[in-house]
Amino acid sequence: MKGGCAMNERQPTFAGLAVKTIVVHTVTYFVCGLLAFLILDYESNFADPNVRILMRQTDEPIVMAGPLFQPIRGLLFAVAFYPLRTVLFGRTLGWLAMWLVLVMVGILSTFGPSPGSVEGMIYTVFPIRLQLFGMSEVLSQALALSVILCHWVNHPGKRWLNWVLGVAFFLVLLLATLGLLLGPTR
Repeated sequence: MKGGCAMNERQPTFAGLAVKTIVVHTVTYFVCGLLAFLILDYESNFADPNVRILMRQTDEPIVMAGPLFQPIRGLLFAVAFYPLRTVLFGRTLGWLAMWLVLVMVGILSTFGPSPGSVEGMIYTVFPIRLQLFGMSEVLSQALALSVILCHWVNHPGKRWLNWVLGVAFFLVLLLATLGLLLGPTR
């Protein structure tokens, strides 16, 4: 086994891939977002007047509900990954191919001028420092999604992984829901 993925002749069904992608994306989104929130001090950085014109404040209900929308994004990722399944799954470096596609197409080469993308750096007035500010979160989440999803799809018999990721998914949705219901702590 090289690169963390064992060879697996069986390719995932769309339903199986969709469920796993939804779960892994939602969990990695939450974990990487929480770490970035704490380490990069998003609360005070997003209050900066230069950032406020782009980013909502972290205590707004729609931001707090963010994890609840991630299953939709996970499903969209699964739709994109499914036609590429023979390249991404059952291969030694499938996770690397997935990560490169996410980074090159989904982060750096977006069709619109998203901050941190090539288009964003050319066509927006946001300083490069602001555009690159959250890049560590985005790149690490894409990497975590790629590695964990590839491993889970390539090793479907690991029941403990089903349980750990399933419980983590449930907890993410529960915490987001409780955060909305209880509101900000201020």
